[in-house]
Amino acid sequence: MRTEQPQVIYLKDYQAPEYLIDETHLTFELFEDHSLVHAQLVMRRNPARGAGLPPLVLDGQQLELLSIALDDQVLAAGDYQLDDSHLTLQPKSERFTLDTSVRIHPESNTALEGLYKSGGMFCTQCEAEGFRKITYYLDRPDVMSAFTTTVIAEQHRYPVLLSNGNPVGSGPQEDGRHWATWEDPFKKPAYLFALVAGDLWCVEDKFTRQSGRDVTLRIYVEPENIDKCQHAMTSLKKSMRWDEEVYGREYDLDIFMIVAVNDFNMGAMENKGLNIFNSSCVLARAETATDAAHQRVEAVVAHEYFHNWSGNRVTCRDWFQLSLKEGFTVFRDAEFSADVNSRTVKRIEDVAYLRTHQFAEDAGPMAHAVRPDSFIEISNFYTLTVYEKGSEVVRMVRTLLGAEGFRKGSDLYFERHDGQAVTCDDFIKAMEDANGVDLTQFKRWYSQAGTPRLAVSESWDGAAGTYSLTFRQSCPQTPDKVEKLPFVIPVELGLLDAQGNDLPLRLQGEDAAVGTSRVLSVIEAEQTFIFVDIAAKPLPSLLRGFSAPVKLSFPYDRDQLMFLMQHDTDGFNRWEAGQQLSVQVLQELIGQQQKGQTLVLDQRLVSALDSVLGNDSLDQAMVAEMLSLPSEAYLTEISEVADVDAIHAAREFARRQLAEQLFDKLLARYQANREISRNTAYVAEAEHFARRSLQNIVLSYLMLSGKPEVLAATLEQFDACDNMTERLTALAVLVNSPFEAERAKALEAFAEHFKDNPLVMDQWFSVQAASTLPGGLARVRKLMEHPAFTMKNPNKVRALIGAFAGQNLVNFHAADGSGYRFLADIVIELNALNPQIASRQLAPLTRWRKYDAARQALMKGELQRIRDSGQLSSDVFEVVSKSLA
Repeated sequence: MRTEQPQVIYLKDYQAPEYLIDETHLTFELFEDHSLVHAQLVMRRNPARGAGLPPLVLDGQQLELLSIALDDQVLAAGDYQLDDSHLTLQPKSERFTLDTSVRIHPESNTALEGLYKSGGMFCTQCEAEGFRKITYYLDRPDVMSAFTTTVIAEQHRYPVLLSNGNPVGSGPQEDGRHWATWEDPFKKPAYLFALVAGDLWCVEDKFTRQSGRDVTLRIYVEPENIDKCQHAMTSLKKSMRWDEEVYGREYDLDIFMIVAVNDFNMGAMENKGLNIFNSSCVLARAETATDAAHQRVEAVVAHEYFHNWSGNRVTCRDWFQLSLKEGFTVFRDAEFSADVNSRTVKRIEDVAYLRTHQFAEDAGPMAHAVRPDSFIEISNFYTLTVYEKGSEVVRMVRTLLGAEGFRKGSDLYFERHDGQAVTCDDFIKAMEDANGVDLTQFKRWYSQAGTPRLAVSESWDGAAGTYSLTFRQSCPQTPDKVEKLPFVIPVELGLLDAQGNDLPLRLQGEDAAVGTSRVLSVIEAEQTFIFVDIAAKPLPSLLRGFSAPVKLSFPYDRDQLMFLMQHDTDGFNRWEAGQQLSVQVLQELIGQQQKGQTLVLDQRLVSALDSVLGNDSLDQAMVAEMLSLPSEAYLTEISEVADVDAIHAAREFARRQLAEQLFDKLLARYQANREISRNTAYVAEAEHFARRSLQNIVLSYLMLSGKPEVLAATLEQFDACDNMTERLTALAVLVNSPFEAERAKALEAFAEHFKDNPLVMDQWFSVQAASTLPGGLARVRKLMEHPAFTMKNPNKVRALIGAFAGQNLVNFHAADGSGYRFLADIVIELNALNPQIASRQLAPLTRWRKYDAARQALMKGELQRIRDSGQLSSDVFEVVSKSLA
């Protein structure tokens, strides 16, 4: 059992490094039972730290030191100090060269940090602090060095040897081994280092930059996956062109490489010139990857490529600034996806995810600012707050400055800081200087945790022709107990007249109206805006495009929400009005369920969705989004005390009622779209995604009727479709249906057909783990015995255990606590195997305060059992201790 709390690291304690590394020369000798790493570091005293020669303290973990020399002088054991995490020695001059050799064991590295083996392939993952498991180094992002890497391995087993930068040499050795040397001309921190050695095939293409020079593009995969790379290659070329056109950023090396790896803790990694990807974010073909998977591949490829500038050429000074690169790059990839697909639907998807998951994080024990003040384990801060909320902060800057002003600011940022490790303040300073504005108050978004609440009230003076909106902002207390000062909240809005037209907007004191949709900056705790020339009381359309990540409240009644659904010119707010209407109706049903009353569905929701189904002018993806009721997870997040059983019962009742009352229109939509699908080859483009998304959500409604013709249609789609999107939806519909024989037959057929495809089997696991039919935990336990499942692969853990605990709320939160005991057992097991994945699986237990007293006690009990289970990793210790605090 851990007897002392791990060290807490504070932002306020940051100091520049005592020494710098100008050149890093690495030689890797890869063997089956160990690897040798020889490092030569050309170092100097950091002039920013003043005179004198303090001890040199290098990071290193799980390394066996074989030799060490300072300026070619071999050091004796008494000349340095070693402990579990550091190598300390005393330099003799301001400039020196340090040589070390270490032995490491990639073949037994289940944590998947540093150098490890995935199947028969060597690969690395060094962000955030994995490089210290490769060699002794100053493993921090503000130490940037030019890297030259030589990799030596058995030629038959590992014909492909890759590292960062450009290839400068290769050749055979006499013993059946061979070598390759790579040189990266751009200085980078160690977290961006990458190495891959394996028996890989590649798809090659080229991209011609705006300057006219060609870049070689390669995607490396295991031979059986060579036919699943074209979508990723197309996505990469789209990303490169988009970054040139929208941000003026050209790629800077002669070659850009992606490698697909099966065992990977994250989605992908932006290592300079050699991006290492979880295979789930590269491999996509119609028969094996859904539309959502195709879109994810496109977005992740773009994200990692965009990091070449927002993260690599300009990187973060310390890990507290993680959102500097991640928030900015998530914003960039979201804008790319919006440009190549449906902008409104992309915004809806992002906001729904943010409000369901990041808002829950803000309300939980791990709540932290976008730029946190402290951490124990940096791996725990690769969070939705840093990424998604960080992206929203960047989006607000763009909203306040306008697209042109934002581009000026980003140009200045890249020009001013190219080759540097900088801070969030540096990013904001570039935006200020390029636009002549003061964003001092705005920077509170980086330092204050929690989700702001924005309560809005209205007042109309018919005699004066004025309409007033009063905004009151507040922010709930978070674990840091810091007093929250007013944020800058950009509110984009419009005012609608009785016919649904947008009114011209002129504020009191202005000479003329400024458009029909505009952005107001709410900067005070309470602030009123008065619009003039308003002849009749309007209906406000507030927070258009979700212009700020806040919880907005305005006393809309259900008829007003229906009006906005039909007339609002802002596509996001049309969807939002439908979501608010659904929430009001579902909360009424939840109350009826809790009181034991007969459930009665408000017919206005039926009428609203009937109108949506009949509107042929709407994008089909938009119709699909508007038909999707708020999830059980979102209804849980907005509840003071979440009653999971009542939420599930109410939502399922509403879905069945909608299916019954809208059956004919739903069936007509399904048949029309399925007919097109039958007669159209699969295309991974927005229009086709939209058609299939509507077809599939309609099918999920239709199956609730239990009618034989729907079962027949589902089986036809499952058997006869040419793509995974339709097949997996049909399977999911069957898995959640009462048709046991058909369900079992379909599951068996699917598994038999795709047994050799790990990513498809992950989807097979997830569909069953998420099924809300009774007996969910027993199904998951049985699936853990399946030969395709292993606890050592993060994708498997996420697909089965993550889907059960995160998506199957009614089964996971069983009143007897069995779901909680199961997850605690899993976390204890994973703690020893892969601490990062263990801590991420903990999230459902950390939100124990959201539930009734009995469930709270059960969840806390399991957290305490994890805490007391033995030697905890710092990853798990931090989450558990903060959850119980």
